[in-house]
Formats: sequence, C-alpha cells, structure tokens
Amino acid sequence: MYTAESISKILKGELLQQTGHPEIEHILLDSRKLLVAETSVFIPLVSERRNAHQYVDELYRKGVSNFIVSEPVSIGLYPNANIIMVKNTLQALHALVAWHRQQFQVPVIGITGSNGKTIVKEWLYQLLEKDHNIVRSPKSYNSQIGVPLSVWQMKEENDLAIFEAGISQPGEMVNLEKVIRPTIGIFTNIGEAHNEGFLNIRQKVNEKLILFMKSDVLIYCKDYLALNECVNNFHNLVGKREIDNDLQLLTWSRKTDADLRVISVDKNDNHTRIDALYKQEPLFIRIPFVDEGSIENAIHCWALMLYLGKPQELIQERMDHLGNIAMRLEMKQGINNCSIINDSYNSDLGSLAIALEFLQQQRQHPVRTVILSDILQSGKSEGSLYEEVAGMLEQKGIQKLVGIGKNISREKQSFSKVKAAFYANTEEFLQQVDTSEFQNESILVKGARVFQFERIGKLLEQKAHQTILEINLSAIAHNIKAYQALLKPGIKLMAMVKAFSYGSGSYEIASLLQFHGVDYLAVAYADEGVELRRAGITLPIMVMNPEPTTFEAILQWNLEPELYSMHILEQFEEVARYANKSNYPVHIKLDTGMHRLGFERHELPVLIQRLQQEGLFRVQSIFSHLAASEDAGKDDFTRKQYDQFIKMSATLQQQLGYGVIRHIANSAAIHRHPELQLDMVRLGIGMYGVDSAATFQDKLRNVSTLKTTIAQLKQIPAGDSVGYGGQWTAKAPAVIATVRIGYADGYSRHLGNGAGKMLVRNKLAPVAGVVAMDMLMLDVTHIPDAAEGDEVIVFGEALPVQQVAAWADTIPYEILTGISQRVKRVYFQE
Repeated sequence: MYTAESISKILKGELLQQTGHPEIEHILLDSRKLLVAETSVFIPLVSERRNAHQYVDELYRKGVSNFIVSEPVSIGLYPNANIIMVKNTLQALHALVAWHRQQFQVPVIGITGSNGKTIVKEWLYQLLEKDHNIVRSPKSYNSQIGVPLSVWQMKEENDLAIFEAGISQPGEMVNLEKVIRPTIGIFTNIGEAHNEGFLNIRQKVNEKLILFMKSDVLIYCKDYLALNECVNNFHNLVGKREIDNDLQLLTWSRKTDADLRVISVDKNDNHTRIDALYKQEPLFIRIPFVDEGSIENAIHCWALMLYLGKPQELIQERMDHLGNIAMRLEMKQGINNCSIINDSYNSDLGSLAIALEFLQQQRQHPVRTVILSDILQSGKSEGSLYEEVAGMLEQKGIQKLVGIGKNISREKQSFSKVKAAFYANTEEFLQQVDTSEFQNESILVKGARVFQFERIGKLLEQKAHQTILEINLSAIAHNIKAYQALLKPGIKLMAMVKAFSYGSGSYEIASLLQFHGVDYLAVAYADEGVELRRAGITLPIMVMNPEPTTFEAILQWNLEPELYSMHILEQFEEVARYANKSNYPVHIKLDTGMHRLGFERHELPVLIQRLQQEGLFRVQSIFSHLAASEDAGKDDFTRKQYDQFIKMSATLQQQLGYGVIRHIANSAAIHRHPELQLDMVRLGIGMYGVDSAATFQDKLRNVSTLKTTIAQLKQIPAGDSVGYGGQWTAKAPAVIATVRIGYADGYSRHLGNGAGKMLVRNKLAPVAGVVAMDMLMLDVTHIPDAAEGDEVIVFGEALPVQQVAAWADTIPYEILTGISQRVKRVYFQE
C-alpha cells in the first residue's frame, strides 16, 4: 500500500504537509481524467505550453487529497491535503513507477519498434490470457507519460506483464527502460516513423535497443539489416553501462539462417499458412490474415510462444483464432438520434477509463449510457471491482448502464446510482432488448472479446451509406499541439469550426476542442453556434457572419457577433436595447486591405463614439483578415496589413479604455509570420491537417479519409464507352469498377475522364467517364486482384486531399467542405 509518507521516502522528496494516511492507488496527471478522488495522487506536469500546477485548487475541491508538486503551493488553502515537494514532477513520476516495478519478480515483455507494437502486445494477450493473469499497456500507451501509467497497473496477482515503449528523440528510452525493466524484449521492426528526431536510422535503432539493457532475451527479425547490425554490436553500444547478464538473441528470418527460419508463406481464402524450421524441427501456423504487417506481427508472437515453451499444438490452435484489434474508439451515428461509441474488443479498468473519458466529451445528447460486459482478470474481488466501476461511472456522469455477464449481474447492488439493467449474456440482451428504449443518447459499447459486442454495435448503429468520411480526432489534437508549440506563452487560440468544421462535423469537433482547452470557437452563421450550444458546448463562440434575422437567437444562446459595418452595428444595437442588454460581448472586424468585410480607417471616429455612448456592448476582440499570409511573394502586402491593423486597433483600444484581445494571424501566419501572433491566433484548415507550407505540412497528421466501395466489376471489350455521353472509350479490353460515390456526395465532376484517381488495393485507378450523381467508374484493368466490395480510398493518408484538389483545379477547402451531409461521418480516437 502506498501513502504520501511512503511515496515521499521513495522519491526523497519533502513532505510539506501530512494530514492523514489514505491509501494511494491511482496516479492522476490530467485534471479532466479524475475517476476516484479519494485514492488518487495528482502529479502536475510542466511543459513549455502548460503548467498543470494551476489545477491543484480545482482537484482539491473535487476531493483529491494527495499532491506531488515541484512549485510552491499555499498550504493554508489545502488543510486536508498531503503535499510532497520534488524538484521535477516528470522525473518523480518515472522514479515512483520504476520503484513500483522493482517490487515484482515476474516476466515482463517489453516491445518497441517503428510499427506493430500495439498489435503484437494485444495478440500476445489473446494468445496467453488463458494461461496467465496479464497486465498490459492500455491501447497504445507507450510514451514518457503513457509507459508509467501502464506499469503502475502491476499488481500482486499478475504473473505476466506486457508493455510497449515508443520514442521520438534521443535520450527518451533510458527513462522508459528503468520504468519497464523488461526481462523479455521484442523489437518489431525499424522504419521511417519519427525519423526527424534522429541523425540516421542506426542512431534510432541504438536508442530503442537501450530498452533491453537488462533483458534476458531479445526477439527480432534479422531481415532488417540496420537492426541486425546494431543488435550484433549491442555490447559495444552500451559501453560503460553495466550488463548484469548476457543477452540471448532469438532471431527469425524469411531470407537467411535464423533460430526460427521461415520457409514458406502461403495465402489462401483470407488465411495465411507459415511454415518454418525451429531447432531443425518443421513447424507451421495458420493465421486469419493475409496482409504483410499481420504476417510479421504473428511471427514475432510465434517466436515468443516458442521461447516460453508452449506446445506447438496449442500455438497452432490459438494462432488460428487471432482476432482483429480495435486500434481506436469509433463513434458512429446510431438509431433514434443516438451516437454509438464502439469499443467492443476488450474490457479492463484501464481501457474503460479511456473510453469513459471519450464518452464524457460527447455532450450532444442529454443521456450518456454504457453497455458493459464482465471485466475479466482484474485481480480484484468482484465486490471491490464493480464498486470501483460504479464510482467511475458516477464520476463521469453516466446515467444508464446495461450490464452483460454473470459477474456484473451478481454485483447489481453496486450500481444503485444509475438506471441499470442486467443480462446474463449477449444473446439474452439481443433477444430481450427493445431498441426504442435508446433515444437521443451517447452510448458506449464496451466488452471483452468473448462477449461478441460487435453484434450489439450492429444492432444500434444506423445503417449507413457505404461511402463514409472517417475523422481522426487524435490527429486533430496532434495538429492543434503542433501549432500551439509555435505560440508564445499566454497567446490564446481561436479554432474555426465554420462550414461544418471544414466538412469534418459539428459538435463532435467542438467537443474535442473544448476538452483540449481551446479558448474560442468561431462559426460562420448563428445557426451553427446554436447547434453547438444545444450540444453542450460552453466555450465562447464568435459568429463571423451575423444576420439580422438571427440576432435574437444570438442573444438567447449567448453567442458573440462580429460587427463589421455601421449598418450591422445599428441593427444589433436595436435588438440588444430591446432585450435590455448591457456590456454584451462583441467582436470588431477591421478592413486592412482584403476589402471583404470590416470597418475602414475613416469610420473609426464614428464607431468609437457609438460604442462609448450606448454602453450596450463590450468589445471582446478586435481583428482583421490576412489575404495572402501563405504566399511569400505577398509578404510585403501582409506586413502592410499588419501595420495598418496595429494602428487602427491601437486607436480603437485607446478610446475604449479597457483591454481587448487583438488577433490577425491565421493558420499559415502562425508559423510563417510568428511576429503577428499578438494576443490570439485563429487556427482553421491547419487543424484539419492541411497547410500551404510543405515544411510544416510534414508536422501535421491526416485527419479526414473519404472512402467508398466497389459495387460491381465489368469486363468490356476495346472500343466500348463508359458512362453518360460515352466520353470515355476503352482503347483495349478493360476492367471497370463501379464505385458508390458521385457528385451528390461531393466528388467534383471536374475529376471525370481520367482527371481524378482513387486508390484500390493501394494502386491508383483513374476515373473512367463522367462523374454521375451517385456512382462513378474506375479503370482497374491494371489491378488484377480488385474485387467487388473492396474498399476504395478517395482521399486520405496515402492520397492527400491536396492532390485531389490539384486534379480538380481547386483548393483543399472546397474539397473538404463540399463533402455532402449524406456521407456518414465516423469519428475515432486512437
């Protein structure tokens, strides 16, 4: 059991105040992720952008009584708190968990590499869960913060641990090695991911190998030449570092001699048979996958099972039943105006906390519901386990629970504070449920694999058009942080969610932005803002194009209009006066040369007089719009706009007599013109993964993937035409794929007749003929393995929307915002 006193001794910290000896079970690093206040210790981390010490007061009021801090706090304000002072909170986190790890003498598998870490970890769990009580990293928790949170889960009842570790720059793995201290290592592969942080690929391999300094064995593939060379030089790499024992190497290869020598790989009917020699004995496995990544991941797992001495018959049986791994939390539209969050492949306390956090962000519905299976292998008694689960549900504001399984049903008394129903198994639920009982709810579907909750997901999800737009919420969060890293301290961020968030969605995106602490939202029209308010968005919202007919709605829903002319100012004054408003927040738009909307310099005296004499409004911000911040050839014009804005805004602010936020920098200006940041910046399309500068584009992640499917394949002879008007003719015998997307979905007719292309089985297929309303045709003659039902990528990671826009002779904005509302959006968090 840990207490503030024992942790203080472990960390050699100073126990500033001790008021009790409560048991500490949970580490809390993010104030938004509080689950169990009484048994949590808050460790506020400090970064260039954020200092989490500011949340100590909030968490104390919520019941947290244990804190590890690195900055002075007013002890008198927290009379019931245990407070430990350390030099560095991140180092303290690592030291505490490294000490915790050393209390366990069980096999610990550490996994690193460029790709496949999470799949290998989850497959090993599937292969070994019947034999061991396993603790493992939740999802892909493999960072400097994620690894300690993973290892902290180790309990006395665990007899095997599996953790993954990832790094992005030199010097990081030495910290993770102390925390994980693996006895068994797996190095999955080496590739291009995070190359920017290293001098070359060998430096990256050597840094990752530090994870295995104290390991007994390392499993890896010899076919990665740089990896193999570095492993063989490993003793030279560690130099002066002490090695307690010789590192055993267990190698496999498809090309050369190895401990596990792969002889053949045969793919057939969505299965792959892999034959190999191990210790001169012929062996084989079958896996229900045919892609190369899965084959490589499976061989790593096979090698590990052989090292553990598992019988070959058992290995074969379990490999043949490997299941898909849910790498993300998906949110889809459900029946009866519900949103369905599908996490139907695992159920443990760690991943439940992550899923509940995602569910809590969804405020578009008045009710939040959890459909939860038995939680297996928790190591806790059923009573204490489900009491903790009930506390988590209460903390996250869950109103309804559907419990499925004999264990959770036996503990129904723990869930007295939510509306709950229980079923013995999934089949019983499917037979008895009345789906009309689910109305206007956000529903989390979370269950262990054996409960087959994917059947529940299919029941509750709205039947969708097979053309979908996938939105990666984790990528949006990454992109926001990429821009925030460029901001000077204290500068606010306004996120543009107009035009249905550039085609990405409405409240789904706004909820994410609110969760990540964005300061302001901006919409184009009032009805967009009203929709966000109805969905529970409380952030300040600026309306950029307020219309007189919507002024009453703006006041009713506490939206903040942009005022850009005397005419619109006078009209809004009239409505505000009638509503008896005073000091109502507004934003003043200045025209500095774009000549679209905004007050001009000669109008300022009248504007100032009007704002002063009426007293109806309080100016929240003054801003202008850059016309060409992305164009190096127009930098002089951009500078003139900025200089004009500084003069005009200074005049206005001086006469107002109070502080006002000023902003002019858009996405491109944030990194091209950092001197223009002022008090706030406006982040638009860059947040969605598109930037005009190639150098900065590399720092962003793809957000949107538009995909469809092949409806039919046809073989046509040379000379036959395809599509309306017969504008495309086969010059030779051709194979034509009809796919389920057309201009009614937002695919431009400019992309017809070969101008546009789509990805089929990772190969580009040109559009054949004109684009019709609901369908179009692709020439897939050169893709012999194309089949009906195949996925087709319209744009995404492998086919950037910028390329599609170039083919259509337009800009990415038009492509993204043009995606029809009938195309279903699927949101996911990695």
